[in-house]
Amino acid sequence: MWEYTEKVRDLFLHPKNVGEMENPDAVGEVGSIVCGDALKLFLRVEKETEKIIDAKFQTFGCASAIASSSALTELIKGRTLDEALEITNNDIAGYLGGLPREKMHCSVMGREALEAAVANYRGEKPPEAEEGEIVCQCYGITDKKLMRVIRENNLRTAEDVTNFTKAGGGCGGCIPEIEKILKEMWAEKAVEEAVKPARLTNIRKISMIKDIIEKEIRPLLQADGGDVELVDVDGNRVLVSLRGMCRECLMADVTAKNIERKLKEMISEELIVEAE
Repeated sequence: MWEYTEKVRDLFLHPKNVGEMENPDAVGEVGSIVCGDALKLFLRVEKETEKIIDAKFQTFGCASAIASSSALTELIKGRTLDEALEITNNDIAGYLGGLPREKMHCSVMGREALEAAVANYRGEKPPEAEEGEIVCQCYGITDKKLMRVIRENNLRTAEDVTNFTKAGGGCGGCIPEIEKILKEMWAEKAVEEAVKPARLTNIRKISMIKDIIEKEIRPLLQADGGDVELVDVDGNRVLVSLRGMCRECLMADVTAKNIERKLKEMISEELIVEAE
């Protein structure tokens, strides 16, 4: 049984911005009822500024799909189209206080619906219309989509890929091909890291900082009776609060520097960590 946050339960039982929009400026449709999940996103856009002044959705899916769709509409309203496109599927999950790993594909579907709607508004071909070879026959998922989601979410196992895309969750016959794609992609990791990274958006930077603290740093500190909590991110200044044994430890400054070193290594050399 999956454990949902209070935010997910609330937006499932009391979804915001649900329903069809009359004469929308843009529509984005992703998924398929046949595959179990489908989302239709409607946008009202102010033409002079390209600001999203209203957003509604219709979805066929589980509690996570409904909550993710509702969260998406709340996140994008008031933003310009370009600002909205900076929102990642992890931002959607973060707004909900997290999603079960097995339900992360719902946040990915929200991100794809937004991209499709923006492409529709601008008269462009949506990203999912790109040519690619079908890997998962059960859900009609291409190798291009898999590689994109793997890269954006740093996925390492076939199970992760299934959780984020549903590929491999049907008959399972495509699992070997998914594993092959993972192996080939991460074999090129060293080459990709040598290329100068693109400028990080603030939303993406904060999301990455949260992710690394939760997955890479906290478990190590908790193993020794300590802990750390992210308090704020102001530009390149990362404010954290040391907890437990770390708070009174004489090596607290060293702990903060080690956290800074990890964030510099994995995100940006410009980050500075301060412990309150």
